[in-house]
This record gives sequence, structure tokens and C-alpha cells, in this order.
Amino acid sequence: MPDTPAVETCDLTKRYGPIVAVDRLTFALQAGDILGFIGPNGAGKTTTIHMLTGLARPTSGHAAICGHNCTRDAAKIKRLVGFMPDTFGAYENMRVTEYLDFFGAAFKMPRPQRRRRIDEVMELTQSTLVRDRYVDVLSHGMKQRIGIARTLLHDPQVLILDEPANGLDPSARIEMRQLLLRLARMGKTLIVTSHILPELARVCDTVAIMSQGKLCAFGSLDQIMRHVRQRRVMEVQLVRPDQVEKTASLLAGKLDGQARISSSPAEAEVRFTTECDEKGLAELLQMLLGQGIAVCQYREVPVDLEDAFMSVTHQTGPPAV
Repeated sequence: MPDTPAVETCDLTKRYGPIVAVDRLTFALQAGDILGFIGPNGAGKTTTIHMLTGLARPTSGHAAICGHNCTRDAAKIKRLVGFMPDTFGAYENMRVTEYLDFFGAAFKMPRPQRRRRIDEVMELTQSTLVRDRYVDVLSHGMKQRIGIARTLLHDPQVLILDEPANGLDPSARIEMRQLLLRLARMGKTLIVTSHILPELARVCDTVAIMSQGKLCAFGSLDQIMRHVRQRRVMEVQLVRPDQVEKTASLLAGKLDGQARISSSPAEAEVRFTTECDEKGLAELLQMLLGQGIAVCQYREVPVDLEDAFMSVTHQTGPPAV
């Protein structure tokens, strides 16, 4: 059904004795979504992935892929999900096409279908030029492409990629990013884990941040950022360093007592926090100019995914978004 989420969890919980690895995890993804799934080591990400792929049974709650229960419909889940772990075997003395053919056979694909599908996934991942090379001598970036090609062989609806950009050089990261976006445009739903947060922020439209087994934040990047930064951080860049102290004093007189103001004479810069709307910010700038402050730049400092990650994983309480 078109309204059925591609991925859905409801109160998904996994306990190992007294340890709660995943605690009442609830979220949903639609077809074409790219989820950035992040958290510190031990947060519960791998356990969640194992439950989504049918490799582990939840203690309570449930997870579903395209409406199929991940526990009861384990055979169906294997057809619907493609999982690429952070490390996978290279299989010495096996050429790329032999490697892909081996996994196609494991999915019981007829030989003519395997050959056609191998050509398709290699073209999609732009790895056709290495089809006759041995897998174990490929560059790390090309091995990652072949890993994704292998994951796509059975045409899954949901892809779970564990650290696909790990160890890649900047050029290979750009190519990986383009590939992930291309897969999403094809209607695939992607769950991507990564410790390279700036890179992840460029591809994901939804973020889930876990800490100590709990979902601390879930939503679009904008929603996460708004939650993390309740107050705006503004930066005033001055022409004259000798006006830094006066600028900070003027702002302190206009802003509420909760505002944080920092200054750097060496960089001719003043930063302050505020809850002002656009009109209030314009009035502050007008006040500074009226007092003879030579302002060369006045801007809001954007928060990034690393800021959000550090903020959310160091706070307690219910899910943020």
C-alpha cells in the first residue's frame, strides 16, 4: 500500500540481561527517505540494525519493513532489505563478476537474471571498468562501490549501509554521496550510519540520534537544529578592533540578562545569543550603526550536525523532536 512506511518501529526494545541495548525505539521512514543514523559507540545502532534485518529478535515492540514484520516475516525481510556492513570479505582470487555472481546465486537468482542484474548494478555504481579485476586488489573506494553493488543485486527496497564513506578520500566521498542520492531518487529508502557528520548532513533528509539505547532526537535537519539551538547566535564583524568593547557594552544594555556575549578584539568580532526575531535583529543593527559602530558583517552563525550530535547526546529526557 502506498501509505505503508518503508521502515517502521514501535517501542522496539532489546535487552541483554540487565542491559537495555535499545529502549522503546519508535520512528517511521517513507520510500525515498535517507536517514542519517548516528550516535556514540554503544548507543544501540548496531543492535537496531540487527533487528531490522532479522538477525536479532526484539525483547518487546516490533519493527516492520514495507509492512512486513521483521521477526515473523524474516524470509521476506531478506528480500526487502540490503545490508552492507562496515567491513565485508574480499574473497581472494575471485574476480568482481565472479564475486557478484556468487551472491546472486545465494539469492537463488537464475543465471540469465544474474548476468543481467550484475551489469545493471555495476553500471549504477559506476564500477563496470573493474568487472574483470580481482576484488582483493581493488582500491578501498572501489571495494565500497562493489559492496553496494552486491547489496543491490536482489533489488531491495530498503538499504542499510554501515559507514559507507569510512576511509574514503574526498573525491571518493563525493562520488559516494552522488550514488546515495541517486538511489534515493530511484525510490530506495536508505539508513546510513557514519561518523563523518558533515558528509552525512549533505545527503540525509532525516536524522536519528541515539544515545544509551534511547532515541534522543528524530526529524529533519532543520527540526533538529531548531531544537538544539533555542537561541540564535549572531556574529558582528567590525571594521575597527578598538570598537569591540563598546559594541559588547551596547549589546549588553539592549539584550536580556540571559544573553551570552563574547568578544575577540584580535579578530574584531562580537558574538551574542538572542531570541530576537528578524525585526529585533534589524533594530539591534540600526542601534549599533547609530552609535557610530563600523559594522562590516552581521550574520547568524549556523549550527551544524556535529553541534547537534554533541548537544543531544549529552542531555537526558524524552526524544527531542
